[in-house]
Amino acid sequence: MSGKITMAMAALFVVLAANVLQSTNGATYTVGDSTGWIVPTNNDFYDDWADNKVFAVGDVLVFNFTTGQHDVAEVTENAYDACTTANTISTVSTGPARITLNRTGDFYFICAVPGHCSGGQKLNVEVRNGNNSTAAVPAPGPSPTTTPVATSPTT
Repeated sequence: MSGKITMAMAALFVVLAANVLQSTNGATYTVGDSTGWIVPTNNDFYDDWADNKVFAVGDVLVFNFTTGQHDVAEVTENAYDACTTANTISTVSTGPARITLNRTGDFYFICAVPGHCSGGQKLNVEVRNGNNSTAAVPAPGPSPTTTPVATSPTT
């Protein structure tokens, strides 16, 4: 039996292969949709934008902005809350910026131009593992059945 692949192993392989393919073909989101990456008129604009979306590893965020007027800095949660640019994780100064979400957990982005973050130009996204669509889970194999054993009468 060592040379044969069992049904369970084959099903596991299919699920793993599908996850690998899904993680390399993530969705692309334009941050703020047609509004782009600007100082919004509503401080909750980017929170509201992200609320109805499910972000997964491999997804790409596109920040549309004019080079020289804005940027995108990835920061820690504390820096996000305080709108500080001390110890940024990374900064992209040329628009449009494409950032691939490469791990699970929270990502925090701000515009590092003075006054822009405090004006609401900040985004927090929670990234989950897997794909945005529901992955197909293989159906369980057939349950073992019992066959009645025929008995012969004793004489």
